[in-house]
Amino acid sequence: MSVRFLPAGDTAIVVEFGDGIDRALNERVLRLGALVRDAGLPGVIETLPTFRSLMIHYDPLVTCGENVVAAIGDLLDHGVSGPRQSKLWRIPACYAATHAPDLEDVARRTGLGTGEIIRLHSNTRFQIYMIGFSPGFPYMGDLPQPLVLPRRTDPRVRVPAGSVAIAAGMTSIYPVESPGGWHLIGATPVRLFDLRWPRPALLSPGDAVTFEPIDAREFELIHAAVATDTYVVPCEANNP
Repeated sequence: MSVRFLPAGDTAIVVEFGDGIDRALNERVLRLGALVRDAGLPGVIETLPTFRSLMIHYDPLVTCGENVVAAIGDLLDHGVSGPRQSKLWRIPACYAATHAPDLEDVARRTGLGTGEIIRLHSNTRFQIYMIGFSPGFPYMGDLPQPLVLPRRTDPRVRVPAGSVAIAAGMTSIYPVESPGGWHLIGATPVRLFDLRWPRPALLSPGDAVTFEPIDAREFELIHAAVATDTYVVPCEANNP
């Protein structure tokens, strides 16, 4: 399958693998990102994966776009990477009405009971395709087909941090308070983004997430532990 190299100003190159949202395509993006990082290419500063492409930032005082494209082409033709390391995160989520303002509306629109929505959502192992929109915001697929809905027609000005949401075949967690147009079906007390951390975003592209249902009391207990930095989000090696 051919790729396209697109200049992004004079300090970045985009390597585009396709035009859809697909796990196999996204895996190619992530593997190229790993190859670039392992290769230590002169002048390359960082890589940013999306659903279907990889943006590669470089220092124009050290290298140029033509050199980066040539090096990437060589990696695509001859590069060999080992198994990609990723994590499976088990995120506690409260689906109680106080934390799920859109759950009843989603039930009405899908024809499902709220219990069935919670079951489908919490029984799914979601793949993190990319981080974007706001710091640490994970785009996770793939949502079970019965839960697929378009975004809300009336976006909220403020969505609370920790809100668990669905829209357009994906699910996510709002890491910080922000505007948003997704359907809010729950919330997590877990912090997803913190500038005090060595790596500010908790989740990474290529990781997986499952949601572990908790009640409102458990939510408050975990929330208190998160506030005192004594809660550790359960995770393990991701073995798809």
